Amino acid sequence: MLADRGRLLLRVGRELLAEEVRGGIRGSRATPSGSRAGSQERAVRIRQALERLGPLYIKVGQILSTRQDLVSPVIAQELENLHDRATEYPFDRMAPVLEAELGAAWRSYFRTFDTRRPLGCASLAQAYSATLTDGLPVVVKVRRPGITAMMATDMRLLRAAARMLGKRSPVLSETIDFDAMLGVIFDAMRHELDFTLEASNMEQARAAVAAVPGIEVPGVIHATEGVLVQRRAPGTSIRDADPTEFKDAERERIGTDLLAVMYQGYFIDRHFHADPHPGNIFVCPDGPTTLIDWGMVGRIDRHLSMSLMMTLLGLANNDAQAVARTWPEMGRATAWADIGGFEQDMASLVPKLHAAPLEELKFGSSLATLLRYSTKRGIQTNPMVGILGKSFANVEGSVRYLAPRLSVTDVLVTQTQRVVTEFACQTLSRQQLGYAGLQLLSAFETLLPHVRTVTRSLAAGELTLQHTAVARKFSLVDHRRNSQVRRIENKILAAAAAAWLLHRRRRP
Repeated sequence: MLADRGRLLLRVGRELLAEEVRGGIRGSRATPSGSRAGSQERAVRIRQALERLGPLYIKVGQILSTRQDLVSPVIAQELENLHDRATEYPFDRMAPVLEAELGAAWRSYFRTFDTRRPLGCASLAQAYSATLTDGLPVVVKVRRPGITAMMATDMRLLRAAARMLGKRSPVLSETIDFDAMLGVIFDAMRHELDFTLEASNMEQARAAVAAVPGIEVPGVIHATEGVLVQRRAPGTSIRDADPTEFKDAERERIGTDLLAVMYQGYFIDRHFHADPHPGNIFVCPDGPTTLIDWGMVGRIDRHLSMSLMMTLLGLANNDAQAVARTWPEMGRATAWADIGGFEQDMASLVPKLHAAPLEELKFGSSLATLLRYSTKRGIQTNPMVGILGKSFANVEGSVRYLAPRLSVTDVLVTQTQRVVTEFACQTLSRQQLGYAGLQLLSAFETLLPHVRTVTRSLAAGELTLQHTAVARKFSLVDHRRNSQVRRIENKILAAAAAAWLLHRRRRP
């Protein structure tokens, strides 16, 4: 398997290189490779090559569509057209998977099972329409045979390639952690290979979306590693829906609810649908909006979630200084980072983004733009931001099908109070107060030996300051240290506030 996939990767790479050479020869007279047309042809070839290589490379390409710091804007735009559509396997190749997962008598669980044509064919699985013996309409997802081994092989090949790239481009790898970026993608995709994990994601999501009436997640009937049986979503995909069948108020409500439930995932639950493209959102007039396909999810921590929230609010409020301050908090500055240059970039960029009509501002594309500027200035961003950018771009694109005039900024501002309230409740929970108290004690314990040393030196008259050395030392302190200091200060302030609140609670 490893040798076969390696040969395919080399063959596709050679063909890409050959096309590039031929395109350059032709372009010397007709279509220069540096022209818009030449760049578009190159972008199309790259997209087709990724689709040919299969699911893992398609996912990597979809993430790259949000990383204009890694690929050109033309290629990024073309990679947005990546589709995970595979050649249909005949049912006799899929039937052994059903038998292995559900038993030899698997047909007895269904009244009907349409084996003639799948509902959908992706590179990881095929989905079939069926009816249970009690008449309940369901969808049966069946994992393609041999796909797990192929994905494991591709992960090994990509990791080896990333490490080789990192060794040959140390400066680039310091700004972009390719290995960590791949790790985020691999972790997200493993749930797509094991349907029991996807079922668990769906159960967790169902509890979360209950806070947004009108949004549903299909119920899971049965799940094994290779087969998932779930309730069939009513209606049709939002891409195929006829907007004229929906009232104006209903279309706006659906778009608002979709954005609200995604913002809840990003900023409250910190567990979100990472692939809410139009094919994964089903709608019907006067009916629910259903989010399907929970194989690829993202998980982020409190710090990244709040930093992202502050960055987006900075964009919404035309606050370039806030964006320049909070964006680096989602990663780290390299030794050669130019924070001052990044601040100047934001001072120029943020007003331009804010000047766009509210209904045209897209957070997904804005995150991609910020990534390009921050990487150029030597700021390494958390690799999860790529997954977040993809998720933002997908849900915003989906909403445009029914509610093209809806302002994503307005919905975010409306949800801010809810997010802040939930964050405050979590911060004041017993668990977080205890954690903050421990942080405070740890900070005091770390500082105490230094305070004692300074006190003893003062008492003995031995404390001296060498101004030149001190100035030189501070001139060598890079922005990473400054960022760390700010984080420590914020933690100490939060711990102090938590301790004060805890003291107030204990008072009779």
